[in-house]
Amino acid sequence: QVQLKESGGGSVQAGGSLRLSCTYTYGTNCMGWLRQAPGKQREGVATVYTAASKKYYADSVKGRFTISQDNSESVVYLEMNNLQPGDTGMYYCAADCALGDYCTFGSCYKGPYNYFGQGTQVTVSS
Repeated sequence: QVQLKESGGGSVQAGGSLRLSCTYTYGTNCMGWLRQAPGKQREGVATVYTAASKKYYADSVKGRFTISQDNSESVVYLEMNNLQPGDTGMYYCAADCALGDYCTFGSCYKGPYNYFGQGTQVTVSS
């Protein structure tokens, strides 16, 4: 069982920055950040797949967001710069794919991630 806990959310003005943190009890080689805006489906934001040395980003955040993982501290970060109102939402940390499944952007090939955190709210005002 992997437990995930997010922190670092808050309210900022457009153009501002935030760094989200996700601490975990057990590291996996597939960890990601997803977000859900009010009235919308949850969507992938960034994924780090350490087994393949790959990082994936949503087109809307490329060049502004950076995902990183520090196994020595058991934390995954999402550095968010030049935030825009469209980035507003609840941000969730997620981890791990089922045995036989593989990590990809925002999910696993055959199904969702195995574990999710409770989320941290990000609000960007114009």
